[in-house]
Amino acid sequence: MTIRLGDLLVEHGCLTTEQRDRIVETQRCNPRPFGLLAEELFGVSPSDVEAAWAVQYSSIAPRFDPRLHAIGPEVLSLIEPRQAWQFRLIPVRHEGDEHVFVTCVDSLSRALRFTGWRIPGPCTFCVCDPGVLTIGLGMHYPMQGMDTGLAGGFGDPSSEGEAA
Repeated sequence: MTIRLGDLLVEHGCLTTEQRDRIVETQRCNPRPFGLLAEELFGVSPSDVEAAWAVQYSSIAPRFDPRLHAIGPEVLSLIEPRQAWQFRLIPVRHEGDEHVFVTCVDSLSRALRFTGWRIPGPCTFCVCDPGVLTIGLGMHYPMQGMDTGLAGGFGDPSSEGEAA
């Protein structure tokens, strides 16, 4: 069962149930994205909508453990090691003209934005736990100086804007 975006925004205190219901009613006459209407009608921040969307997406996305799969060099060459670590994603395979990546829920929206401007063609995502992703990054994109301690804050949206 898919978790509805409006229910997640209510659960996280971004909307009341009455506001959620008003957006659903508005959508019946004006079929626009729920998150966009939440922003416009009730001032929900784009980052709150994005966080709820990531939780929603992760509830239906397949799980993938990058530690357990061999990934060919032609797939890994799709992005540079620095990009993999910065945006916390690993390309794992091609399915027709589609590129499949793995990331963690906390990095999903950032990874999506990156692939949207950098990767030609459609992209889909699998998810894994943050620690598993960090180990997978180390296996598939080893970079001197990058380890689980340093990588914990590297590319982490909560650490953006902090002085280095």
